[in-house]
Amino acid sequence: MKKRQLGSSNLFISEISLGGMSLSTDKNTAASIIDMALDAGINYIDTADLYDFGANEQLIGEILGKRRQDIIVATKVGNRWTEGVDGWHWDASPSYIKEAVHQSLKRLGTDYIDVYQLHGGTLEDDWDGIIDTFENLKKDGVIRQYGISSIRPNVLKRFLPTSTAQSVMMQYSALDRRPEEWLDFIAQEGASVVTRGTVAKGLLTTSWQERLQRVNGYQTYAKDELTKTLSDLAQHYGDLLTLGLAFNLKEHAIASTVIGASSQEQLAQTLKAYEKIGAIENFDVANTLTKAEQYTDHR
Repeated sequence: MKKRQLGSSNLFISEISLGGMSLSTDKNTAASIIDMALDAGINYIDTADLYDFGANEQLIGEILGKRRQDIIVATKVGNRWTEGVDGWHWDASPSYIKEAVHQSLKRLGTDYIDVYQLHGGTLEDDWDGIIDTFENLKKDGVIRQYGISSIRPNVLKRFLPTSTAQSVMMQYSALDRRPEEWLDFIAQEGASVVTRGTVAKGLLTTSWQERLQRVNGYQTYAKDELTKTLSDLAQHYGDLLTLGLAFNLKEHAIASTVIGASSQEQLAQTLKAYEKIGAIENFDVANTLTKAEQYTDHR
């Protein structure tokens, strides 16, 4: 498994990383998936305090155990919930970040977090306070690096130039090319992109025909256009999962693509597809895919 530098940091993360959100809540099943990922050279695991209301962090921490030092763990903060109350609300206040990071540390069973990410953000947030909090946590050794999970251009333009953030997690795939206009900006600010949504809700996998029956379209694609696009891609490239991974990893601004797995079989498919990327490194999908749509400049 090849690794890429995360921003300008000293962290080098695997090109394929494991998303914790899809992990089974059964510890034995989750452990079998994580063990397979580590054996394959995956060294980056992404989770969030919100996933299963903290249970996902705790599960990952228990499974990693003594191997924790060999793994780069990323988690997120900003979505706050109260025990016994349905739902959650956004809280990016410095006081809550300082409180939440210690809760995450406890659940993960560790004394540091490799990559701590703000799980969203609006222009109304206290960005100076947020950045100062992250910088102080970094200075104290509580976190090694920090970043943000956001698709909002105005937020990125406010956050990146005034911080030492190293990562931006955002949705990007061959079927959702909106972030392309921001990749150079993110790289110029010294950060890397870590992608989610790479398989486009299963449309870019070996099960694409089955998934296609369950949707009326995807992003800018109407159902008929989506059907034709996927059929053309499958006919030309064969394996849509390999194509999806290769499409993302061709971008130098992207350090890793997060792929979830709820079973060893799913992870095995991803690993097999990754091994075949070299066969289609020089591919051109411009005539098959729609032009990249721009993100609206919203808050």
